Amino acid sequence: MERKALGKGIGALIPEREVALGEGIKNIPLSSIRPNPLQPREDFNPQSLEELTQSIKEKGIIQPVLVRQKGDHYELIAGERRFRAANSLNLKEIPAIVKDARDIDSLELSLIENIQRQNLNPIEEAHAYQYLIDKFQMSQDRLSEVLGKARASVSNTLRLLKLPAEIQEEIRKDRLSFAHGRALLEIEDANLQRRLALDAIAKGLSVRELESLVRSRRVKAPKQKMRITAARDPHASVMEERLQHALATKVRVTKRSKRGHITIEFYSLDDLERITRKIEGAKE
Repeated sequence: MERKALGKGIGALIPEREVALGEGIKNIPLSSIRPNPLQPREDFNPQSLEELTQSIKEKGIIQPVLVRQKGDHYELIAGERRFRAANSLNLKEIPAIVKDARDIDSLELSLIENIQRQNLNPIEEAHAYQYLIDKFQMSQDRLSEVLGKARASVSNTLRLLKLPAEIQEEIRKDRLSFAHGRALLEIEDANLQRRLALDAIAKGLSVRELESLVRSRRVKAPKQKMRITAARDPHASVMEERLQHALATKVRVTKRSKRGHITIEFYSLDDLERITRKIEGAKE
């Protein structure tokens, strides 16, 4: 099967003439269509989906979905929101274009559609990129060509996956932006990244303010390291690491003989409440 340039978008694989003249478009029973297991999008905004549902109820489905034949059924490639809206309206059929597509084509098309519609959050986008790289041994250069994006943009998006899971979740929830995440990547210390992320959320810091804060912390870091000269008890270090991971904040364990103390840092009253609930064993 001849490979067409995907960087041009959905139109590169579904010619405008095909859609305009109705060639290749047919009504397919909804019951014979299965969701795409390679769908890169995980979060669907309920309000946006409800608005689309109302629009389809009033005007019908204007743009067909894209599917491929899989055995005795069809698999959705692009148009999951339209498919979900049609299901919620109990429609029997949906207009669709049936395309001969391999797994990699299916994922690329779904990814391109979501990116062009700006439906993916940065973390979903990063996971989709990584899946293409891992599953199909695709280089970042090829990926940028496929998506019609600059290689630096692809690389910066993938770097978000190096952030702690808690920060990735804040980006997914849109409490931190892609640019906030990129600023935090300038620091290697995961615990410091978490603290600055909490600061940015609690204080509503702009990207520029966070970048300034990151620069100031990077300058101070070497001085702090030089003060740590005494060898530490390895068991205390392990316990400290476990506590930091469990509480998602900086923890210092100081051990002297059989006694010692634990210092737990917090950065706002909300953060203190969160840590307290963690210690008490309550679910957040």
